[in-house]
Amino acid sequence: MQIINRAKSPTPKFFKKVRNIGLVLATVGTTIIAAPVALPAVLVKIAGYLAVAGGVASAVSQTTVEKE
Repeated sequence: MQIINRAKSPTPKFFKKVRNIGLVLATVGTTIIAAPVALPAVLVKIAGYLAVAGGVASAVSQTTVEKE
């Protein structure tokens, strides 16, 4: 199965929840990184990890399909 077909196929309910949680994590991480105020370096570094982890979780969850 090609990746485009996998992305267009129905996603199981559990992985829809994982995808949405990943999107929220990525959004929160990106928002913290782009904040116009000076934040501690540790917080910005953690936000970077959140953004990457959220993006990966969302991408993997989107390509998961139900067994035919």
